[in-house]
Amino acid sequence: MTYFEGPFQALAHRGFAHASVGTEGLENSLAAFGAAVDLGYRYVETDAHGTADGVAVALHDESLDRTTDGAGLVAELPWSDVSEARIGGVEPVPLLEDVLGGWPGLRVNVDVKHNSGIGPVARAIEKTSSWDRVCVTSFDAVRRRATLAKLSRPVATSAGRSEIRTFLAGVRLRVTPLARRALHDVDALQVPVGHRSITVVDAASIAAAHALGKKLHVWTINEPDEMNRLIDEGVDGLVTDRADLLKDVLVERGLWD
Repeated sequence: MTYFEGPFQALAHRGFAHASVGTEGLENSLAAFGAAVDLGYRYVETDAHGTADGVAVALHDESLDRTTDGAGLVAELPWSDVSEARIGGVEPVPLLEDVLGGWPGLRVNVDVKHNSGIGPVARAIEKTSSWDRVCVTSFDAVRRRATLAKLSRPVATSAGRSEIRTFLAGVRLRVTPLARRALHDVDALQVPVGHRSITVVDAASIAAAHALGKKLHVWTINEPDEMNRLIDEGVDGLVTDRADLLKDVLVERGLWD
């Protein structure tokens, strides 16, 4: 098994949290990941933090406050406290190892959100022997590399913010060695269409990524028209909150496996 499989990667963002399947407000819960799997998704995206006692949990925010009925910074709380919190008041905050181990064929894109997650994320990957099924990423390239250094086997990776900025500079200035150097130790870019006034995804950046042998995934795309436009432009994958709509688009285009 390899992480990047097939002509297109469809990633369910924090699982599939939507009223149509009874998971509205339950992002990054086992229920949301299960809903994505039930739709037929082979890729999900999640975020990871480490608790004060070194346990990796799947949660986007640094604190429990927004998505759960708990409160406090995850990095300052023991797992015994975090485990009592309920996402949307109903679902427990999952251990990362339960996300990785719950569905043996599922590929998981893991964004290491905080330095507290470096060791715990690596231990969860090792414990579940999921090296071939994970893509480790972080906005902070140093954090990503620190996580990778703790693994016994290589895993798929995607670029951090500084690497993406350097890659784009190389593309816009037509300095291929600069773009190549920026992505020398990653397998993919996972980026927004644009950031503030800067266009990130266009024909030039897609072509440059492909010329360097890198995948290009775009987040977070929820409208079918934009999904179709980006697929037409040649992106390799989309990250979406609307797993149902992306599946419909891919089925219609013959890209759903």
